[in-house]
Amino acid sequence: METKQLVTEADLTGLLGDVLHNEVIEYFVKDTGGTTEEVERQVVECMRYLYLISRYRDELSGLFLPVEQHIDEIWHYLILQTREYVELCETKLPGGFFIHHRSIGYGDYAQEPGREKSIEEALRWIPLYTREFGPFDEGALAHWTIVRFLHQRMEMSLAEISALESSQPAA
Repeated sequence: METKQLVTEADLTGLLGDVLHNEVIEYFVKDTGGTTEEVERQVVECMRYLYLISRYRDELSGLFLPVEQHIDEIWHYLILQTREYVELCETKLPGGFFIHHRSIGYGDYAQEPGREKSIEEALRWIPLYTREFGPFDEGALAHWTIVRFLHQRMEMSLAEISALESSQPAA
């Protein structure tokens, strides 16, 4: 049986190209006062988010993925680089389609489908994340709300979270 090759951080940041990647890092270091290392991790997690939406369009289409505000702000910045963003979505990410953005807060979203459905949807992407990028690490906690909740409030280990299986039938 062949082992699936994981998508690396270098793979993801390479999708942006050196010029745009460095521009995003420089902008958010200056804008937020974060360190280069912190912002680089944020960019990686934003790219993981976009990669998942692109790769798993049918499974994740229309779902609210629980990322933190700073990931959303990086996404907004990328969208404003219209030419590069279209190229990223349509030719570099695996799905080959434009990823539209819709802003909605957690509270508002939880009211739309209801609590149980919003929890199921929030958990649906975890197996997809680990399939593509490997298990969660401590660095992911600051960026993925549901992972931090499961780890801190539900006292699940990162290994337990990473081992969660989808309740969706396999494609």
